[in-house]
Amino acid sequence: MRNSQRKHLHNLSVKSRLRRLKKNYRALLASGKKGEAVKLLPGVNSAYDKAVKFGVLHRSAANRTKSRLSVALTRAASTVSISTTPFSPAGTPAPCPGTRSRISSSGGN
Repeated sequence: MRNSQRKHLHNLSVKSRLRRLKKNYRALLASGKKGEAVKLLPGVNSAYDKAVKFGVLHRSAANRTKSRLSVALTRAASTVSISTTPFSPAGTPAPCPGTRSRISSSGGN
């Protein structure tokens, strides 16, 4: 078997493994098993780093994928929703309770 064919088959198997790891990781996030996803993320990152080390993937592509996976975990883990500040009819945000306005009523500097 030619070297190029052997390397091609090896690269295919590595890429397939990476896809499977990523799919399993995203399935854990989708099912709400964030604790297991946190444990799996270092292994996924390590697999991507090894693929870069052996020339299967480009460094930027691996870093981009690892970043997206960690962002997905952060988004899944955060339970804080976007602040729903009440808006006035004119479309300007209403002042939050407990905050002072920019112009003080005392008239001083």
